[in-house]
Amino acid sequence: MTFLQRMKQGFGTTFSFFTDSWAELKKVKWPSRKELISYTLVVIATCTFVTIYFWLIDLGLSEILRLFD
Repeated sequence: MTFLQRMKQGFGTTFSFFTDSWAELKKVKWPSRKELISYTLVVIATCTFVTIYFWLIDLGLSEILRLFD
């Protein structure tokens, strides 16, 4: 019995999990540099937009509540 066979028998599902995970990682299509930059810019723009949107809502609600004070 080889060392790897004994490892697989000893660790069972843990070893199987890592070998299956490694096989799945080989199937992944990793983004190119251009795609990665594009995706990053979309995330930054979206976060900026959402931040400004909620800041304006907070500002508006604060002014409305200040009128009732």
